[in-house]
Amino acid sequence: MKTYQGSEIRNVAVVGHAHSGKSTLIAALLHAAKMTPTQGRVEDGTAATAYDEEEVSRRITMQNAVAFAEWQGVKVNLVDTPGFHMFCHEARAALLPVECAAVVVNAQNGVEAVTERLWKYAEEADVPRVVVVNQMDHPKAGGGGGLSALIDGVHDRWGRNCVPVQLPICDAQGFHGIVDLVTMEAFYYTPGGDGHGKIGEAPASMFAQAKAAHEALVEVVAEGKDDLMEEFFAQGTIPEQHLITALHEAIREDRIFPMLFVSGLANIATDHLLDFLKVYAPTPVERAPFAVKAPMLQAVAANGAEAVAAGAGIGFRNVDDREPAALMVFKTMTDPFAGRITFFKVVSGVVKNDATLENYTRHTPERLSHLSIMQGRKAFEVAELHAGDLGAVAKLRDTFTGDTLGQKGADIQIDLLPLPEPAMTYAIEPKTRADEDKLAPAIHKLMEEDLLIRFFRDPQTNEFLIAGAGQPHIEAIVSRLKKRYHAEVTLKSPKVPYRETIRARAEAQGRHKKQTGGHGQFGDCKIRMEPLPRGSGFQFANEIFGGAIPRQFVPAVEKGIVESAMRGYLAGYPVVDFKATVFDGSYHDVDSNEMSFKMAGRLAFRKCMEQAKPCLLEPVMKVEIEAPEEFAGALMGDLNGRRGRVHGMDSRGRATVINAEVPMAEMLTYGTSLTSMTQGRGTYRMEMDHYDIVPQIVADKILANAKRPAEEDEE
Repeated sequence: MKTYQGSEIRNVAVVGHAHSGKSTLIAALLHAAKMTPTQGRVEDGTAATAYDEEEVSRRITMQNAVAFAEWQGVKVNLVDTPGFHMFCHEARAALLPVECAAVVVNAQNGVEAVTERLWKYAEEADVPRVVVVNQMDHPKAGGGGGLSALIDGVHDRWGRNCVPVQLPICDAQGFHGIVDLVTMEAFYYTPGGDGHGKIGEAPASMFAQAKAAHEALVEVVAEGKDDLMEEFFAQGTIPEQHLITALHEAIREDRIFPMLFVSGLANIATDHLLDFLKVYAPTPVERAPFAVKAPMLQAVAANGAEAVAAGAGIGFRNVDDREPAALMVFKTMTDPFAGRITFFKVVSGVVKNDATLENYTRHTPERLSHLSIMQGRKAFEVAELHAGDLGAVAKLRDTFTGDTLGQKGADIQIDLLPLPEPAMTYAIEPKTRADEDKLAPAIHKLMEEDLLIRFFRDPQTNEFLIAGAGQPHIEAIVSRLKKRYHAEVTLKSPKVPYRETIRARAEAQGRHKKQTGGHGQFGDCKIRMEPLPRGSGFQFANEIFGGAIPRQFVPAVEKGIVESAMRGYLAGYPVVDFKATVFDGSYHDVDSNEMSFKMAGRLAFRKCMEQAKPCLLEPVMKVEIEAPEEFAGALMGDLNGRRGRVHGMDSRGRATVINAEVPMAEMLTYGTSLTSMTQGRGTYRMEMDHYDIVPQIVADKILANAKRPAEEDEE
């Protein structure tokens, strides 16, 4: 395979709402570039980036996939991303290694919920955007309102800086061409062809519309640039070459977001989209330097610019062949035959096949054998990769997503974009003993691929829990466990980790006496229990005077209280937030021992609990919900129905953010409800905040279904 310099590379993440046709569009681009003999189909898994059997069966993209097109001397790396809201974290991760995002908009539905969210992610990551209106061949393109309604919808969401650089040619034959508003040339296509258009004149009926759109484009490009404005006012336009240069700069500087029109399914205008990316998309060498962490490192770039501030630990690394070699891992995939495949971006330097680099994150060496570029699941070996390119390598030993590798001694660390926290948790149980043996290794392999998956054991309930973005995400994990690793599991709602506490002060005596022949058992203690502020845990005090209980037996009393507190009193949940003080007791010279006083402590604890007004505590979550403002009323009403306490509402752009506290028990299925209430346009995140007393009417239901701990033996 040919080697490409950074200036010859275009890295593009293809993002957008589910079913906007991203994978189909990429398949069309590859066919137009003659990378594939036929245009692959998403439905049967022949599309280059739609090969995962789980994705094919569900007909949605669930993880990022990488492909490339060689086009007129440049290499266009395309990252296909999920559009279903449960898998947006994958699409967000794809924005770090690219310099441009092709935001795909469904011509029939306009800007949809996930498209809005991904636009925001790209904006936060400072990634230039190109709006690609796909499925223009659909009879209801424009939602019935035509082209103007479609453009108005984009303007309404993202502003007037979204400017058409093409106009679609739609007539009785349907969508079969575009007018380039920079060159004012028309391109005509045969639906279902090879994606290559024939140059011609624009239809006479579109001449006035195209002229007005060209002037609008020129005016927007010239805004804010004094030299262009002068040229514009002097000549009434901007020469084509000047316009091309200015448009490229405006896109790179996020001042303009061009709109293009295509049909991936019919392969119309895909060659022109490749032309556009070649000419206008920013190159890796044009992007801002990567922010890096470099502890105690001072490096100077080849051009003399200071790369890292001395001693500061924070600096920048230019995308430049002359810098020390470094690469950033942005994706990990497990292949049944090749094993673990590591996807990376060459941040700087030139990486050669069979090179040995140091994993700066884990401080281990890694040999890059079989350096490759990926076309979906197919690997093409290369001799070297230059700064800015995307590559892959199989079977690295200790390298995972988020790691940074490079030349020894030039340690840097590049952080991934922040990921959201998992929104839904299920308890997971293996079906058989054989499944139990397979479960942990299989899940850990899936966790290497998907950083949002969490797998852990709840120390209170002793359940194994798996957390993900939502129910479809977790169901997909379970399906992969079965198909890939032959590990079958069942899912169920997790137990809520309730706790118990007391609300009143109480005193009681615990007396344990047992005679079985020979030495007996005798322990006697008096304790006082009193409530503590929420979150204080357990405290123990010793107020024994005069040797009523020998000093060596006092820790046994404490141990007995702690053990009983862990077993609970009302429903078997741990008792917390109380202080226990031992203040009196008695002992026997022969029969007293540690076990006897531990039993006495248990008995005293239970008697105190009878008098101390015990109650249940439940975990309360701090919740932040973000959704379009028209759903705010419904969301507030729903939170009230979940015993939530709303603390405030804020505006964030066009969205409303609701901050609330809600009991965990009411949030176990919230992700599904939120999707239903907001048409998939709402998101939320939550974290454990504190424990609070369960209302009595709710506590009665919990206690009715709970198993009360067994009483302590006493004589």
